[in-house]
Amino acid sequence: MTKTNGTILIIDDNPTNLEVLYETLVTAKYEILVQMSGEEGIEIAIQQQPDLILLDVMMPGMDGFETCRRLQANAITQSIPIIFMTALTDSEDKIKGLSLGAVDYITKPFRQKEVLARVNIHIKLKRTTHELEQRVEERTQELSQTLHSLKQMQLQLVQNEKMSALGQLVAGVAHEINNPMGCINGNFVLMEDSVKDLFQVIDCYQKELPQPSVCLQECIEAVDLDYLRLDLPKMFESMHTAISRIKDISNSLRTFSRADNNKYVLFNIHEAINSTILILKHRLKASESRPEIEVYKDYGQLPLIECYPGQLNQVFMNIIANAIDAIDEANLQHKNYNNNQKNYIYIKTTITENQKSVLISIKDSGFGINQKIKNQIFEHLFTTKEVGKGTGLGLAIVHQIIIEKHHGSIEVNSEIGQGTEFLITIPIHQ
Repeated sequence: MTKTNGTILIIDDNPTNLEVLYETLVTAKYEILVQMSGEEGIEIAIQQQPDLILLDVMMPGMDGFETCRRLQANAITQSIPIIFMTALTDSEDKIKGLSLGAVDYITKPFRQKEVLARVNIHIKLKRTTHELEQRVEERTQELSQTLHSLKQMQLQLVQNEKMSALGQLVAGVAHEINNPMGCINGNFVLMEDSVKDLFQVIDCYQKELPQPSVCLQECIEAVDLDYLRLDLPKMFESMHTAISRIKDISNSLRTFSRADNNKYVLFNIHEAINSTILILKHRLKASESRPEIEVYKDYGQLPLIECYPGQLNQVFMNIIANAIDAIDEANLQHKNYNNNQKNYIYIKTTITENQKSVLISIKDSGFGINQKIKNQIFEHLFTTKEVGKGTGLGLAIVHQIIIEKHHGSIEVNSEIGQGTEFLITIPIHQ
């Protein structure tokens, strides 16, 4: 098919004019459409959307001015340049045509060079305008995307700063806990030994003085010595458990608040998961709206992996906290939701078949998510939570940490009524 310089619609009721223009423009390699009335011309213009319209002013029925007015009023044809063809020399008529949206005039009788010059320049102008509009639109889209990306980066930087500040705060709290805990633990051991020594001394006195004085007997009965002898070991055991619990919390806080350098370090994934669970333990307890959330751990034999520990702590914190939110939401929405089924979070770790990566599965007993949400879940600023309860950054940051920072993968499996499972794969060596 021969390439043309463009398509021109001629609207004129005069066959002689049509013939002259047709021969002139076809010779210049333009494709020509011809109509002899304004109504038919408008219809063809809408259907074919030519590059230019040559429009006669004086036509029976709908004249050129009315035809131009209707073409300009139609969204499909309003951008097509219109050149009036007229024998009129009155400047007011020319002004009227231009005010209606025409771009130029060609006077009769036609001069071939003038016709071609005006047609060529206006088709080039239309194409240049179209190209510029496309560039502006593309540039606008680029700027819009850049602005959106900058907003995302800004929000993520704020989130990272929050996490960094939280990490420093947590590290400081852990340090402040450790100092008095060292003192408490040391003195506790001494106190326990001292109490044992005191009971040994009391036992010796009772052997030496099987018949104590009335005053001493009253003191023994007042303190209920036999009860103390039985109850104090239980108190010490309870205190020992509490001290161990505080130590575990402190260690978990220290693990969670690890600051990342610009290089990978060897790290135990299970430490990160355990620390997260311990920090979130208060949220796992039973509440008025639901029973306790049980956490089941099925840990495989994993090697230490090369990673950024602080970032992985953030990953597990976001996913497990979201799992708790999902279970809470399911119980709130459905009071009778699975009453016979426990609320649970099931965590399993294994090594992949090729022995090159670790696989972490975190599954909850929440209500699950539909396909549409599943497709958007890792997008920046996407959240299903109420205003003020979610930033839409958590899982987007999780995705970035796993994919970009650790060259791994993350998938989500979920069906309505079946809970949600996150599958994370992280290479052992980076």
